[in-house]
Amino acid sequence: MKISITIPAHNEQDRIGRTLEHYIKYFNDKKKAGACDYELVIVLNACTDNTLGVVKRAQKDSKAVHILDLPQGGKGLAVVAGFKDALTRNNDYIGFVDADMATKPEAFYDLVEKIPQHHGIIASRYMKGAQLHVPRPLFKRWGTRLIYEPFVWLLFGLSYKDLQCGAKLFQRKVIETIISKCTVKRWAFDVEILYLCRKNKFIVKETPTKWHDQAGSKLSTVKDGIRMFTSLIKLRLKHPLF
Repeated sequence: MKISITIPAHNEQDRIGRTLEHYIKYFNDKKKAGACDYELVIVLNACTDNTLGVVKRAQKDSKAVHILDLPQGGKGLAVVAGFKDALTRNNDYIGFVDADMATKPEAFYDLVEKIPQHHGIIASRYMKGAQLHVPRPLFKRWGTRLIYEPFVWLLFGLSYKDLQCGAKLFQRKVIETIISKCTVKRWAFDVEILYLCRKNKFIVKETPTKWHDQAGSKLSTVKDGIRMFTSLIKLRLKHPLF
């Protein structure tokens, strides 16, 4: 089987080099052992630092690295672009992971091992059995649990414990089915992907993960939270009910 992992990157020059080094080494070992083949699709979006230079250095050392350099910003935009690019090659499973290596490669491979039983598999920091190294701030967890999750359930009927964890993997046919309907460029793109899966009767399971919380979150202010909720309402209006 071949896995395509999209890594969205906005001004990640200080973190993405280490992430690529670890992912390339880990998945090269898996490839040599005959476990799987892989590729990494790095999607830069509106970068103003030297992220491109860092990624190009990694590409010189590994043919598995593909680069997309987008002038527009937005994590959702970057992930969708990476998924579309992955569909142009013979990939069996297509997913994404954050650039900061909060999800180490062995934790992502746990998704790879579980994906054959499901249409999709998503990592969860909040399920029983999850291991958080450097626990997340309580305001983040309880704000999500008391406000965000009930709101998403009310609007979309999604009852996952962790909608926004940056590690998700899907069968190719899932991405082929939903990709043309993905519209969210920034906030709440995870919700859109999971809702489209539900509308198309794909079974996406949640599994506890090992998470290493990193400094420098891109979603950290009250203003960002308001934008997220606004995006959810707009998303509800875009997609008709079942």
